[in-house]
Amino acid sequence: MPISQTVVAAPVILSVVIYFYGSSIIQPDTIKGSKHVLQLSKTIPLPVDGPESLEFDLQGEGPYVGVIDGRILKWRGEQLGWVDFAHTSPHRGNCSIHDVVPSCGRPLGLTFAKKTGDLYICDGYLGVMKVGPEGGLAKLVVNEAEGRKVTFANQGDIDEEEDVFYFNDSSDKYHFRDVFYVFLSGDTMGRVIRYNMKTKEAKVIMDKLHFNNGLALSKDRSFVITCEAGTGLLHRIWVKGPKTGTNEVFTRLPGYPDNIRRTETGDFWVAFHCKKSFFPRLFLSHPLVGSFVMKMLKIETLVGLTSGGKPHAMVVKVSGETGEILEMLEDSEGKTMKFISEAYEKDGKLWVGSVYMPSLWVLDTSVFYRK
Repeated sequence: MPISQTVVAAPVILSVVIYFYGSSIIQPDTIKGSKHVLQLSKTIPLPVDGPESLEFDLQGEGPYVGVIDGRILKWRGEQLGWVDFAHTSPHRGNCSIHDVVPSCGRPLGLTFAKKTGDLYICDGYLGVMKVGPEGGLAKLVVNEAEGRKVTFANQGDIDEEEDVFYFNDSSDKYHFRDVFYVFLSGDTMGRVIRYNMKTKEAKVIMDKLHFNNGLALSKDRSFVITCEAGTGLLHRIWVKGPKTGTNEVFTRLPGYPDNIRRTETGDFWVAFHCKKSFFPRLFLSHPLVGSFVMKMLKIETLVGLTSGGKPHAMVVKVSGETGEILEMLEDSEGKTMKFISEAYEKDGKLWVGSVYMPSLWVLDTSVFYRK
């Protein structure tokens, strides 16, 4: 059964822990200063699961979303709904609207190039792809860097002046379908890659990362930030200026992060798969335990345990200058949102995607900026 149609409690494991320690120990952390407003969002349903990333074209139309069956869909408004725009693989015969089929591809991070109107797509199986403004079948851009295959392209961003595409390769062992294994195994083979669109050279600028998930370029293009889902760290990698080639921890995040999007003012929205809780802390602090549960439990059970038995939603806004957390928004009960993957602020609205659910959500920013 697809995760989007399942609320997993992992009953046996949870009941044992609750018996000995009480139910509160497994629940997600309570975040002080958080605004509980995400449940007020409007839901836009999709005919397919997993609008993991979203993007708007040069005319402001969209959003465009990459979904689980390998397609890129475009939102045409309430009357026209969702229409097909592109796909990353020519193999469409056995693609599923609920489950990942590797031969169909799995589009993740989406980025439009302002110069050309091309849409760059990080596909969790096929590498970095691109498709022209008219859509259709995407073509391969890069699937190797410094002699190693790009196995799990995740999210990227473009330096338009330098014609450079920065992107995450989250693992050289696991693909998208094994995302929780990357998370729990302690795998530190994640890389940040700088791809020169002119010379076609792909160079690693940071490596040994534990499931680096989201990535975004700063407004002045002097640094790239990337987040590790396995550690909750947001790293800053300097790509211009006197610190070029160095990196540092930009901030520590209150959960397990997914995608990152820069705002018009230069700050960053970070979406979280879930907040921190007992089971992921246990799994991540003891690699042998993490490896054991990977082998013994189904992915649906792992999803339930890592979310504290209660799927929920959280996004934070991080200062682009200091790394300070400026806003924290939640749907702590999962009433409207759950399993979210990206938050994108545009024209007074916050658009939110999901890695598993057949839904996209939109919230007026006045709801939280005035509180």
